[in-house]
Formats: sequence, structure tokens, C-alpha cells
Amino acid sequence: MKMTTLLCCGALIVFGLCACITALTGFDVLRAAVCGNETVYRALLSFAGVAALWLLFWLVVFRPTRPLR
Repeated sequence: MKMTTLLCCGALIVFGLCACITALTGFDVLRAAVCGNETVYRALLSFAGVAALWLLFWLVVFRPTRPLR
């Protein structure tokens, strides 16, 4: 469970950095990394969506922001 959460956090950080570079320069790093393959590009974007949903689930179920007792 912890490894999945760390993997999802890391993936979202990478995708966020790629989106930041794309927004600032206009160069799509993710598309360049997959050599323009549309299927792999969409699969990676869907992985980002699943990672975001996993973290939302983790935040709702485990409530890590709850004060420690």
C-alpha cells in the first residue's frame, strides 16, 4: 500500500513537471519521450489519471492529515 502511494506520488510529480515544461516552452516532453507514439502517450496520460484517483482514495480512506494522537 505504501509503495503504491509513493509510486503514484512520484508519477504525478513527473507528469506535473512535464506539464510545466510544456506550458512554459511549448515543447511536449512526454510526447517526445514516447517518440510520438499516440497509443503509448494516451496510456501514460491514463496512468496519470489512475494515479490521481488512487491518491484521492488514499486521502479519503486513510486521512493522513488527521492529528496524531
